[in-house]
Amino acid sequence: MCAVCIKTPGSTVHHVTICGESVNNKDLEGRVRDMENAVICGRLTKLRERMQAEGIDYYMIPTADFHNSEYVNDYFMVREYFSHFSGSNGTLLVWQDGAGLWTDGRYFIQAEKELQGTGIALFRMQDEGVPDMDEFLSQNMKQGQTLGFDGRVVSASEGKKLEKKLAGKEVSFLFEKDLAETIWTDRPAFPAGRVWMLDEALAGKSVEEKLGETLEKVEKEGADSLFLTKLDDLMWLFNIRGCDVECNPVAMSYAYLSREETVLFIQKAVLEDTAAASLAAKGVKVEEYDTVTDYLKTLPEGRKVMADQRQCSYALYRILSGRQTVVEKKNPTELLKAVKNPVELAHMEDIYLKDSVALTRFIYWLKTNIGKIEITEVTAADHLEMLRRQIPEFLDLSFPTIAGYGENAAMMHYEATPDSCAVLKPEGMLLVDSGGQYLGGTTDVTRTIVLGPVSDEIRRHYTAVAAGMLQMTNARWIHGCTGRNLDILARQPVWELGLDYKCGTGHGVGYILNVHEGPQGLRWRYVEGVSEAVIEAGMDITNEPGVYVEGSHGIRIENVMVAENDVKNEYGQFMYFKTLTWVPIDMDGIDERYLTQTQKEYLYTYQRQVYERLAPFLEEEEREWLKKETRVE
Repeated sequence: MCAVCIKTPGSTVHHVTICGESVNNKDLEGRVRDMENAVICGRLTKLRERMQAEGIDYYMIPTADFHNSEYVNDYFMVREYFSHFSGSNGTLLVWQDGAGLWTDGRYFIQAEKELQGTGIALFRMQDEGVPDMDEFLSQNMKQGQTLGFDGRVVSASEGKKLEKKLAGKEVSFLFEKDLAETIWTDRPAFPAGRVWMLDEALAGKSVEEKLGETLEKVEKEGADSLFLTKLDDLMWLFNIRGCDVECNPVAMSYAYLSREETVLFIQKAVLEDTAAASLAAKGVKVEEYDTVTDYLKTLPEGRKVMADQRQCSYALYRILSGRQTVVEKKNPTELLKAVKNPVELAHMEDIYLKDSVALTRFIYWLKTNIGKIEITEVTAADHLEMLRRQIPEFLDLSFPTIAGYGENAAMMHYEATPDSCAVLKPEGMLLVDSGGQYLGGTTDVTRTIVLGPVSDEIRRHYTAVAAGMLQMTNARWIHGCTGRNLDILARQPVWELGLDYKCGTGHGVGYILNVHEGPQGLRWRYVEGVSEAVIEAGMDITNEPGVYVEGSHGIRIENVMVAENDVKNEYGQFMYFKTLTWVPIDMDGIDERYLTQTQKEYLYTYQRQVYERLAPFLEEEEREWLKKETRVE
């Protein structure tokens, strides 16, 4: 009988027996990785055989579903199947004698570990000297070769970009086949989860109002109809929610909108009867999800159809553009959805307060029990989820909890598993990035919790991150600014240390929807061709600077804020952020020598507000602890 036990980071090395042979856990980890790599190599071999049979020289596999979603159902995890890389962003490119994976700075450390031994090269996006994928293809593809991809999971914008880049080489595109179909024999089923109607008392606006506002925007852009493919936009527009993507309450769907008719393409079998009846009463015609292609082919020629190239698939775009005039603009629903209405904002304030109470109680539990009972990254995350589930409005997590101890926290999107997780000790720090889906809002919050002694360097890094977060919290600006104008406020204290973090400072958050939402964001980098969104009153946005030192530690402190109008005078409309998240900053990580007087005032004002808001909801022992934690006198 074979006994297998994998060592967890931070634990001691033990010997185990595999088929009568004694090996230590370090050797076992190597053997498991060798087996995993052999599986990946076998899959790539089969893929290359299929490529050769189809006459494909390079095959591209992005991280996307038919709607170019950020997070996807297991059915669409083709890139992970062929590469072993499990991050939420990345594109795999395979050719006969090699393969490469492109991903962003959030995943460099993770990708390097997961790709080790697979033969797949890591291309670190935006690093100096690293070519983008289209540049790599332009440099390496030969005249007249063929590029293959599933046109349903590649956006129209990406497909057109490749067309332009490779035009000089007369490259052919074969985009009507998913080569994984014949290789991935145990592929998960296509997503088909329950779809339900969101009460108007929670939504704040009726479907009719939203349809009217959307069509007005469409017509102002010179179009007579809209083909909508972005899942969270569809959920917002029709006041429905689904469960086709883990932690994202969306359903596989499309819609075609015009003054003549509104058609929603969705799997009818999973649409609740009450939702179907409600949509019908609002004049929405419901058709089967997989009939959308035939519908587009039968539209009268010559219509001006708006379609967002970022989400519309290349395959469907080719159908539309063959018979219609495509008005290539952003979905108007994106901005309409991003500016939360008063009903949504009121529910969000209530939910964020409850969520803050849960996280604060978690921090109290962790600091009280560390070193007394065994706590791992996984059991810590489980305890926090248990506290959230006690909130009556709780539906689900908004993303899998990131609980990274010590050096694991340096991986921005680290996810521990029961078989591979660190045991927490009364030393160092635990980074916990988490959130919940509630009837009333979607939360996203990060705290880095000091569990015991840390170095002076770590305290300096922690203090810089806290200072940056608080500077952004207290931002004042004139309407017309984008996130690029404000990002320096959060990044400045970190930059002063000669450090940076390879991601934006903030993103929008959905309302009972995806935890990542646009068009608003906080980021410093200018990218040619990528538009920026003016920050409008009612937009919510995260504020999450950090420091990540590979092999040592990771620090992130994150709140969610809402932009609001302040005074308006001859200089313009001034604006500020209203805080939604009320969770203490760990004073054990702060070294006040590195704070200015203004930053100290920001810190103690926030800590006092945390105590005042949370104290009424805590037990006496928790309340006394919070009073000391926030340094309230």
